[in-house]
Amino acid sequence: MSFASNVGPQWLDAQYNLWLEDPNQVPADWRGFFEGYKLGQQRDSSGGDNQDRRPAAVQTLIRRYREIGHLLACVDPLSPCSFDHPQLRLEAFGLNNTDLKCEFAPADFILPRAKLGQIIEILQQTYCRSIGVEFMHIPNPVERQWLQERMESRRNNPHLAIDVQLAIFRKLQEATSFERFLHKKFLGQKRFSLEGGESVIALLEHLIRRGNRRGLKHIIIGMAHRGRLNVLANIFGKPLENIFAEFKDNSEYQVVGEGDVKYHKGFSGDRSFSDGSSIRISLASNPSHLEAVDPVVEGKSRARQDEIGPGGPQQVLPLLIHGDAAFAGQGVVAETLNLSALEGYGTGGTLHVVINNQIGFTTLPADSRSTCYPTDIAKMLATPIFHVHGDDPEALLQAAILALDFRQKFGRDVVIEVTCFRRHGHNEGDEPFFTQPLMYEIIKNHPPAADIYYQQLCDQGITTETLDQIRNEVESELEAALKRPEKKLPEAFQHKWQGVLRDFSLEPVETGVPAEKLAELGHIITHIPDSFTPHKKIAGLMQRRLNQIINGEKIDWGTGEALAFSSLLAEGKTIRLSGQDSRRGTFNHRHATLVDMKTAGRLTPLEEVARQNNSRFHVYNSSLSEFGVLGFEYGYSVENPHGLIIWEAQFGDFANGAQVIIDQFISSSGTKWERFSALTMLLPHGYEGQGPEHSSARIERYLQLCAANNMQVVNPTTPAQLFHLFRRQLHQPFRRPLIVFTPKGMLRHPLCISRIDDFTTGHFKNIIADELPNKGIERLLFCSGRIYYDLLQYRQQQKITNTAIIRVEQLYPLDTTQLQAALKGYGKKIPCRWIQEEIANGGAWMHIRDELSEQLGRPLEYIGRKLSASTAVGSHLKHNEEQQDIITQAFKA
Repeated sequence: MSFASNVGPQWLDAQYNLWLEDPNQVPADWRGFFEGYKLGQQRDSSGGDNQDRRPAAVQTLIRRYREIGHLLACVDPLSPCSFDHPQLRLEAFGLNNTDLKCEFAPADFILPRAKLGQIIEILQQTYCRSIGVEFMHIPNPVERQWLQERMESRRNNPHLAIDVQLAIFRKLQEATSFERFLHKKFLGQKRFSLEGGESVIALLEHLIRRGNRRGLKHIIIGMAHRGRLNVLANIFGKPLENIFAEFKDNSEYQVVGEGDVKYHKGFSGDRSFSDGSSIRISLASNPSHLEAVDPVVEGKSRARQDEIGPGGPQQVLPLLIHGDAAFAGQGVVAETLNLSALEGYGTGGTLHVVINNQIGFTTLPADSRSTCYPTDIAKMLATPIFHVHGDDPEALLQAAILALDFRQKFGRDVVIEVTCFRRHGHNEGDEPFFTQPLMYEIIKNHPPAADIYYQQLCDQGITTETLDQIRNEVESELEAALKRPEKKLPEAFQHKWQGVLRDFSLEPVETGVPAEKLAELGHIITHIPDSFTPHKKIAGLMQRRLNQIINGEKIDWGTGEALAFSSLLAEGKTIRLSGQDSRRGTFNHRHATLVDMKTAGRLTPLEEVARQNNSRFHVYNSSLSEFGVLGFEYGYSVENPHGLIIWEAQFGDFANGAQVIIDQFISSSGTKWERFSALTMLLPHGYEGQGPEHSSARIERYLQLCAANNMQVVNPTTPAQLFHLFRRQLHQPFRRPLIVFTPKGMLRHPLCISRIDDFTTGHFKNIIADELPNKGIERLLFCSGRIYYDLLQYRQQQKITNTAIIRVEQLYPLDTTQLQAALKGYGKKIPCRWIQEEIANGGAWMHIRDELSEQLGRPLEYIGRKLSASTAVGSHLKHNEEQQDIITQAFKA
């Protein structure tokens, strides 16, 4: 069925014709509509009056309330409720007040017969009170019917018991008192208060409790800084004394040790319940880049689901808490939503809670979005969206029940928008009256949700003594916690991270694999069943790959990579590789997944190695996204420290679309949050005349981010080096991100090959010395990456014997031990040059020159492209001229 927004005359005619052929071809609500319409036609032709058209009009009225009743919903605490909408007036349907007492038998309604007045009352109670619902745009009639029945049968009212109401009040009071206490005791400090949206705490508490009853074992939460401290205290149970200690110790700079501000930090813990059950809840650390954590949470959730196996999505829930301005304004939201139904990235549905403060910093909605609601972007997934009054915690609980149950049943995203306000400015030192005087005049006089609910419960007959006791208990606990010493919290390296070392080391790790094992794996990874029809060129490729392994000669890049993957899988390791063309490989070298020429079926030979060794191999072509997908893979890697998790850029410079993830998570999460990752990034790099956007992977940007051994930045030049590099990533005792600049044209370079002996012993070489004898060497050339082969070929062609070439395979951390070993035997005064094909203000030069010069004990001369605002020229002819000039100058006396 088409979306409601697309209902027009042509569509309506088509549906009517389907109904005429067979009424069961259209949904029940439309069957009722057409039956009424047909009856009206019959009465008209027999002299009946317009009164006989009323059943169809009533059916249309019911449908319209379901479609746009949310426009009449009372969900804004700062605005008066509206009770009228022109499209919902009786006259809009050809009805009038006299019809209210008439009885009708509408199709697809909770009552078989009812007076029109009663029908409208049920619809208004369901769709026009504290919950407005958008669900008629959902194309699946089963999902729509499921929601409709559960909402209309209860009028969207949860009908809570008194003990549940008292529990709600306690959470509201905890949220309110916590913020007031911080404001009083730590005056002027930033905390990004939740005040105005305290009901979110009651919502989250109910989601966790209901999730536990619905079989969830893990809830992974991502949120920005607003309200984070409140969530940590009142949902996660982070000791109040620890939170207060952070305020005391950092009153000037708001920084905790060498880490991050307290409202960016994450936390994990187990929530236990009276029946003995428990649920693991985790809050992901997040920088100030509001929505950047969204794909990270999705990746973390998918990793846990994959670890569980079948049924994983039913046990692990990603829960994202957004701000209204960020949800509508930041592009990573759309990228993350788009991942939800993709094979390699789906998580069985995400529950989104949008805290609508009705302002973003100082910007009002009219200036920050072009849509009616901040949640409209979620309609791209045809998700149900609940708009809820932020001062009505019982309505929020009803929305939570519906949202969580829908997610568990249908495995799709759901959105709850909490329409509330922000009591203070963007932070507690900001003056909101400067820019929103009218709004903040209303807010100034608006009571907290806890006070409103207090009065509501009193009106129901609950005594003030009962409520005051709860209030006093909450406030007494805050005072007591202020006096208690800070508690020692669990170390960061727990659970699956146990045994992983914090400290980095350059100590070589032996990663060779016996030739017999490689031959065995070679047969598996090149085998194509008789029932499968590959492209003839792919069949030839697989045969050549097997011959390389068996003969032990001319092993190319693709084969070296396949041997690395298969050898790790044979050890029981998990491998996950994703990117925009990762199954085939952008440059046609990998072919991890083959396609049947007759059936279009897929075959992934590496999966057979995984099957035989109880390991997992996943390779996915991703959406055309860098920010979202790289964030996802980073999150996955944090949850899977013993797997090789790889994100591959289509071209290396395309990674700049994910710079926030690189800057704020990959390069710095260990320092800021003690959250390490072994994520591997493959970034195709090399100057081959393809212009500014397809040459440089921006080596300089990664080196600029390097400090304190936070990452490994590598530019390998042989298939065997790649083999040992991938294996080292999992065999070394610590975990750090690995940035690999991978080749393009070098994939098939006749000199870029390895022998089988290079795979069977040894380790990744951070520095590769020249094979020329030391005697007679008059200059040393240092380089990294693809340009080595240009230098080598020129030296061979010109029969130059007085110039040695030393390859720096690992640019960071620079292995000074291996460097000194490579320099051994060369004279101390031999001129040294750094050769690179990148521009002078790019590549490794400006980041490696000082350290390399210090190790050499003399200055380095630079040979490479000049300073430039663009990474490369657009002309292929000009490129060749520049490249030849670099090579010639490198050997010039």
